Amino acid sequence: MTALYIVLAVLAFLAIIVFAVSLWIYFFTFYNKNDKDISREVLTGKDYDPYHDEMVDIIDRAMKIPYEEVRIKSYDGLSLFGRVYMQDPGAPFHIQFNGYRGNGIRDFSGGLQLALSSGGNVLLVDQRAHGRSEGHTICFGVKERYDVKSWVNYVIGRFGNDTKVFIEGVSMGAATVLMASDLDLADNVRGIIADCPYSSPYGIISEVASRMFWFAAPVKPLIAVSAFLFGHFRILSSSAEKSVRNTKLPILLIHGTGDNFVPFSMSEKICEANPEMIEFVSVEGAPHGLSCLKDHARYEGAVRDFWRRLS
Repeated sequence: MTALYIVLAVLAFLAIIVFAVSLWIYFFTFYNKNDKDISREVLTGKDYDPYHDEMVDIIDRAMKIPYEEVRIKSYDGLSLFGRVYMQDPGAPFHIQFNGYRGNGIRDFSGGLQLALSSGGNVLLVDQRAHGRSEGHTICFGVKERYDVKSWVNYVIGRFGNDTKVFIEGVSMGAATVLMASDLDLADNVRGIIADCPYSSPYGIISEVASRMFWFAAPVKPLIAVSAFLFGHFRILSSSAEKSVRNTKLPILLIHGTGDNFVPFSMSEKICEANPEMIEFVSVEGAPHGLSCLKDHARYEGAVRDFWRRLS
């Protein structure tokens, strides 16, 4: 009987450890308090500081552009926020999705202005648990991919069945739109632009954890446990790499070779999954999310050409 008590005590102790570590992973990785405006808080560090003034200027210019506030309900009941920039009823709509712990106006200020200068209309989205959208759990695209479909349906329902649509994202937003690429999206969707996406949610979390914590290896299996117990989603259920294998949509994939956050190799994996549908533009030396500033002419040329061919 004593041996049984010892075994039960050990199992209980291990269960407590698993629960505690999983909860810590949830708050460190998946939870976003989302209680302040970070629109002008540009990223800092050796990769970003040389571009600081340019980033701030682009954001300031974007924030002065008039827009209409819109909201929709997600499939699971969250209120999602977006900004509509309407200038030509007959022009394509560009639906743009922000990155991890960012928001639409900060992360897509440059993409917004590029799309508007091309004559298009823009729906700039704050992803769930970001900006002015509801929610506190970041699902790394697993649930957000269904929000992409909801926003596409909103644009078509409001602006007409003949509205051409492009879905575009940066970082986590890029992975999100790629993970939506194998859903039953409306035929109106002409193409996808993905700037520096990760190949899988579990992959990028594991990669970043390994860089940040010496003890990451033994707790990596708990990433999926944490997502399931506290975030109520299955992190292994979808990935950009898997989704693009089955897509029929043209994809413009952009990634900087100097990306020290999301490895350039992740975009290489995505491209290899469906090279017939993916056009891959690599920008030499560009840090994470800054290909547009590192080589503006090449970036803008590739994006405009993609839009022109598919509009």
